[in-house]
Amino acid sequence: MKWTLAAALVPADRLLDLARTAEEAGYDSVAMPDSVFFPEKVSAKYPYTKDGSRFWKPETEFIDPFVAIPAMAAVTSRLRFHTNVYKLPLRDPLLTAKHVASIAVMSGNRFAFGVGLSWIPEEFTFTHTEMRTRGARTDEAIDILKLVCAGNGPEWVEYHGTHYDFDRLMISPAPDRPVPIYVGGHSEPALKRTARVGDGWISVNTTPDKIIESCVRLHELRREYGRENEPFDIVAGPVGNVSRDDYRRMEEAGVTECQAAPWWQYRVGFGDAAAMREATLRFADEVIAQY
Repeated sequence: MKWTLAAALVPADRLLDLARTAEEAGYDSVAMPDSVFFPEKVSAKYPYTKDGSRFWKPETEFIDPFVAIPAMAAVTSRLRFHTNVYKLPLRDPLLTAKHVASIAVMSGNRFAFGVGLSWIPEEFTFTHTEMRTRGARTDEAIDILKLVCAGNGPEWVEYHGTHYDFDRLMISPAPDRPVPIYVGGHSEPALKRTARVGDGWISVNTTPDKIIESCVRLHELRREYGRENEPFDIVAGPVGNVSRDDYRRMEEAGVTECQAAPWWQYRVGFGDAAAMREATLRFADEVIAQY
């Protein structure tokens, strides 16, 4: 089992120190969320709370992961990074591929790209993208990312799809190793997309039992697509009173990496940078080292 420090909602001025601390303490990676803006009013319910409300305040800091990850990579040498998850259909895939390729090169191939769709209608409206086609456009965008970031360095690529179409072009620099594409989400379409084209899957923050349930379905789908023997990562976000047996059960179900936000687990929040560092080290001592 590998271990990820989940940096969602963490203030920008804490990130570099936490990255150094995570590397020092033996974590394997840091996960960064993506949020373009906070619409004052939304016409859909947040899918991961009981009442559908957003649990973070409008002024909560979401530094762009394409800025945060290179900064953290620059102050570490071993730590890996991934997005959890980047709202891919809000962006142009070629511009996104340029960012992803650059981050992979500058970090020494320490970057995996986690993608999702976004649930907020206003994000699509205000960015002049179409929510109705978000799934199909995400599929094509993943195809484009895999072409540009195939691991062969800069090379000529072209793409002719329903939503995106371009003739031969080259993006340079490009990584000399493939950038893993992780897909987030528990819905059946998300699991099918993961099984069909993903190099890994990222769960939402939920119970170990629900994570294991999705892992079972994911393995079924990967067999159906003939991909059960290909390398595959499962990054889980277990919440609640997670025991060592829970971690074992998830590992047996195929989980390769677990995320943790120790400042929540030990109830220190974001108010004290020293307390956040101590919580990060405490989780490493009490869970990672013991596991």
